[in-house]
Amino acid sequence: MKRPVLVIDVGGTHVKILATGRKDEVKIPSGPAMTASRMAAAVKRAASGWSYDRVSVGYPGPVVHGRPIHEPYNLGGGWMGFDFRAAFGKPVKVINDAAMQALGSYRKGRMLFLGLGTGLGSAMIVDGDLEPMELAHLPYKNGKTYEDYLGKRGLEKRGKKKWRRSVLEIAQRLKDALEADEVVIGGGNAKKLKRPLPAGMRLGGNDNAFTGGFRLWAGEP
Repeated sequence: MKRPVLVIDVGGTHVKILATGRKDEVKIPSGPAMTASRMAAAVKRAASGWSYDRVSVGYPGPVVHGRPIHEPYNLGGGWMGFDFRAAFGKPVKVINDAAMQALGSYRKGRMLFLGLGTGLGSAMIVDGDLEPMELAHLPYKNGKTYEDYLGKRGLEKRGKKKWRRSVLEIAQRLKDALEADEVVIGGGNAKKLKRPLPAGMRLGGNDNAFTGGFRLWAGEP
């Protein structure tokens, strides 16, 4: 029997949690005051009484060898060097949040994932091999980054119509450059895009982050 997993999807607006066997996620408000220790304490309170033996954490920033390598842009501090295993008293795997959602969205071939939320997340999977990416802060145009155009600030500043156009233009540009078979567009703001999406693109549901978190432990006793 597979051991139950608690999946934590850390975002700039909410921390969302779900455990094996449970149907409904729980949302915890986050934001600039949400430090790593406050997150762990809030999650343990919200998941009190839940059954889980392992924990998956989707972190909004680059992760190397299971550890955040810089503090998040939209949250409080204390994430670098934080002992997640000690905080939860369980084995913990930490992965970039976009990579976790990409893992849950993957079907086959070469897939690029773009996560539209407070910021811009990105990851690529090639024939089952996951490669987290950090495209958000690369320069795009007019002295701005990809995240400046596609993140929450870009949506609010430029309006929905221009934002939608930029999403599709950038998605197609990256698809061509990376020779992806498809682009999956997820994150909380993906629902603001018009359907249907162009050929070679599809929407990824936010629930895929939880699927990815469960898949992190697939094949382990």
